[in-house]
Amino acid sequence: MGSRKHDRAQLSQEERKNQYFASLKNNPTSPRKMRLVADMIRGQEVNRALNILHFHPKEASAKMEKLLMSAIANWQAKNEGVRIEDTNLYVKDVFVDSGRVLKRLRPAPQGRAHRIRKRSNHVTIYLESKKQEEKTDA
Repeated sequence: MGSRKHDRAQLSQEERKNQYFASLKNNPTSPRKMRLVADMIRGQEVNRALNILHFHPKEASAKMEKLLMSAIANWQAKNEGVRIEDTNLYVKDVFVDSGRVLKRLRPAPQGRAHRIRKRSNHVTIYLESKKQEEKTDA
C-alpha cells in the first residue's frame, strides 16, 4: 500500500473513533416502509426517539428501536464513566439503503408468471452529543 493510501486509511480510522453508530444489514422490510420510521426520529433526542419508536404501531419501529439501543450501547462503550443525561445525545443521521432483492415468481393466468420482489434494507444510525458541537464551535 502506498504512503498516501496508508495515511488516508489512518485518518479515516481516527475519524471513526469519534463516531458513534450502529448498523443493521439485510433487514427483510422494504426500504420505503423503513424510511417512514427513520424520518420520525432523525434529529430527535435519544430519549424522545426511543419513546416515539416504542409506542409507534409499525413493525419497522421495533427493529429501529433495537438498533437505536445498540447505538447507545456503542456510545457507552467508547465513553466509559460519562452519563448519558449529561451529554444531550441525539440522533444525528439515519440512513436507509436498499439491500438485496429476492426475486420470486407467482403463477398467473394463461401460463404466464408475475415477478415478486422481496426487498430488504440496510439501516445505519449515527449519534452525536450536543456538548461536543459547542466545544468544536468555540
